This record gives sequence, structure tokens and C-alpha cells, in this order.
Amino acid sequence: MTKVVLTGATRVRRQNGRLPYFPRRHLMLVTGVTIVVLLLIGLVPSTDVEANKTRIPLKIDGLKPGPLKHKSLSEESPGKELLEITQPAQPMLVETLRTDSEATRRAREEAERKTRELATLGRWQSLVVESGDNLSSLFAKQGLGARVVYDISKTPNYGRLLADIRPGQTLNFRINSKNELTQFRYVRDRLNHLLFQKTDNGYIAEKIVFEPQVRTAYVEGKINDSLFLASQKAGLTDRLTMELAGIFGWDIDFALDIREGDRFNVVYEERFLLKDGKDDEKLGNGNILAATFVNKGKSYTAIRYTDSKGRSSYYTPDGKSMRKAFLRTPVEFTRISSRFNPNRLHPIFKTKRPHRGVDYAAPAGTPIKAAGDGRIQFSGWQNGFGNVVFIEHPNNIVTVYAHQSRLNKRFKKGSRVNQGDIIGYVGSTGWATGPHLHYEFRVNGEHRNPVTVKFPDAKPVPKAEMARFKQHKVGILAQLEQHQKAYQGTMLASQ
Repeated sequence: MTKVVLTGATRVRRQNGRLPYFPRRHLMLVTGVTIVVLLLIGLVPSTDVEANKTRIPLKIDGLKPGPLKHKSLSEESPGKELLEITQPAQPMLVETLRTDSEATRRAREEAERKTRELATLGRWQSLVVESGDNLSSLFAKQGLGARVVYDISKTPNYGRLLADIRPGQTLNFRINSKNELTQFRYVRDRLNHLLFQKTDNGYIAEKIVFEPQVRTAYVEGKINDSLFLASQKAGLTDRLTMELAGIFGWDIDFALDIREGDRFNVVYEERFLLKDGKDDEKLGNGNILAATFVNKGKSYTAIRYTDSKGRSSYYTPDGKSMRKAFLRTPVEFTRISSRFNPNRLHPIFKTKRPHRGVDYAAPAGTPIKAAGDGRIQFSGWQNGFGNVVFIEHPNNIVTVYAHQSRLNKRFKKGSRVNQGDIIGYVGSTGWATGPHLHYEFRVNGEHRNPVTVKFPDAKPVPKAEMARFKQHKVGILAQLEQHQKAYQGTMLASQ
């Protein structure tokens, strides 16, 4: 007999004491659930699988790594969540391979371009011009005939300049496999090149000019022995030393007035040739931009100013010219052999005869300069003076230059001369006991002592330029002061 027991919606049957059984639909449901569970277990990654993946932390809104937690909005604490995403590392490798492939392709194309260029133009070869070389001999060293020399020397505008090659200059040749001169470079100096290129109709040329970079430098020095020794110790070249003396030469006699303890400060230009922005090559020095010189306790300051028309000169800070209308000494001398003296005993005649000038002893042949702008009044021979030149200047001033070994034939009576022009050379002609320049300075016919006479100034900064000059002055004097402070700070730190 079968007994049926109802328990909710489930019916359990017992038949003759046997175990109960489920209906077919229940068994199908259980089976389905079992299959799903097994599939889920199969999908859970094992430790071995995890090792083959890259774990990349992904920050969200700048949050720092930390376990992802379920919190209410009131409990959230920014900066502690981390979302971890696992993804294969292979795409990164693919991108690297693509980049390498691109770089390789570009390198191959550049190598192919250079190969084609070499095949067409050839390799560069260089020669340095030596004493006795000429264009034909230098081209012959490269296996090039006279026809090539002729063709390139006829290049419009620049071919004629090849006749000016000098020892020490460089010539660069580019010759292809057919022994054709395809390109030629004439390096005149480090800033000026001429480049010639072959065409179907001969050669064409272009001038290549490199602009140097100008920087400022600063030195200062103290005189213990001489200006030249102090300048060398400070690092000034001989040329800059001469320029410094020339700037202040109207106010300071560097042969007679220099004293131990005198000092100077100089801001000047240095010129460099850039080489890819590094390892710059120094070409040399430029101009002195500003300087001070303290002589016997008195300070002088000079500023270089270039006006709106491109004319440069040196001025005091208030715009007065550093130049005077006359040079204090018109010759580079070794000593004063005889001073201005109205009661001098003449060395030859042994009689009391006034010496109305100054004798500057110097080696024979030393150039003599015109002391100021003017006109030649007389040039020739006079018994006592020997070879002599008289120059007439404005304001009824006359200067005299006697005992010259020879005169500059370029200047005749009536010729115009400018301050600094070479009018002759030191000698011992006339009544002279040795090579020297006898120099006189006459005002309205009266002799004045050339060493002490007060010279009129040259023209100051024009009124139309004064505002521009003042603006320039502020900047350059500030630079001079800044360099001076920095230098003194360095010296104190090194002590």
C-alpha cells in the first residue's frame, strides 16, 4: 500500500520501505546546478595562470593603492582605493618592436641617402695652403687639370678671389668617381667661406658668413711695475693694452705719469664661433666697452658709444669726448732725452740756447703720427731741423716734427691730415746727436710745453644723441659695477 505525505509543495513517496525518490524535473534542476558549479570552478584562475599575467595598478582620481572596500559615503576616505586590472603584457612588446622598426627604417634611409650622395658628389678632401703654393699646383695635387682651374676661376662674382689664396688657408675638394670636381670650398678665415658647385653650365658660387657670438669679459689690475706687466697679469692681450692706453692717452702720459698703485678695470668683448652649441671656439677679443683708470689718485672713466649712424667713440659719463684735439705724445718713445727748457745749454754748440720743444728718444724708423687734424704747412728739409714737417691746425695752432729719417711722400704742402696719420719716421737728421723726434707746440706763434699744455677737447656727444647715450650709459656702467663687485667677492673668497 502506498502512503502519501504532503509537506508544503513537496511530495515524498515511500513504497514498500524503499528510499524516497525525486520527480524527474527536480533531478534535472539539480543536475543543471551541478554543471554550473563545475564550470565556475573550472574558470577560477590557478596560481600558474596568474603568474603569466601582468598586474597593473590603476589609480582612480589620484587614489593610493589599497584594498577595495565597501563603505558608505560617510565612511569613504580618499586616497586608499586601488583598482587592479590584469591584462597580458604582449601589446607593450609589440609597440616596442614597432618603434624599433621605425628607427631602423629611418637609419637605413639615411644610410642610402649618404651612399647616393657619395656616388654623385664624392668625398671631401682638404689641403692647407703652404708657402709657394698656387691654385694650379694645389688642384694638380688632387688630380685636376688646368681646365678645371680655368673654369672655377671664371665663376661669376667670386672666382677672381681665388687668386688671393694665402699660406695657412684651407681648400676643400669634393671629387666624384668620374674625377669631376663637384664642389669646392675656399676657407678664407674661420668666419668667411666661399662655396663653389658644379652645374651644367660651369660653376656657381656663394659666400657663407658665420656670425660670431659676442660675450662680455672683465679684468682688473694694479700696477706695480708697468702697465704692460700689470695688463698681462690681469689677462689682457697686448692689443687691448694698447687700446686701453689709447683711450686714456689724452689725459694720462703712460710714459711719465704712471705710478705704483695705479689701477684699472675693463669690460671688453670676446668673440666665439658656436659649434652645435657646445665646445665654442674663441675667435679673439673685440672692443673695450667701458673702463676706469685711477692715476695718482684721480679716477677717469670711459664709455664706448656707437651713435645712430654707426660711428663709435669713447666718452666720459657726462658725454664729453675722451679724445682731445691733440695727441699728448705723437710717437712711441723710450724716454724723453731733452725737456722743454728756455735756458738749456745746447749739446752741440755748448751755448745757452732755449729748447722750445720736447725730444722723444726712440729707435730710428719709429713711426711719427700727426698730433691733430690739420693741413701740411711745410714738408722738407731745414738746416737745423733736418727733415721736418709743420702742420697747421685750427685756432692758430702749429705743431713741428723734426730730425726725421724720411718723410711720408703721400703728404705734400697743402695736404689734409687726420690725427694719427703717419707723417714720417724717427731719425737723426739736421743738428741731432742721436735718433729722436724734436716736437714743438706753438699757439699764436708762441712756444708751449707739449707735456703740460692744456689741449682743447674733441666734439662731445651731439645733442640729438644725448638721450640715447644716457640710456646706454646706465646699462654699461651698471655692468661695470656688477663685474667689479663679483670680482672682489671672488678675490675675498679665495683669501
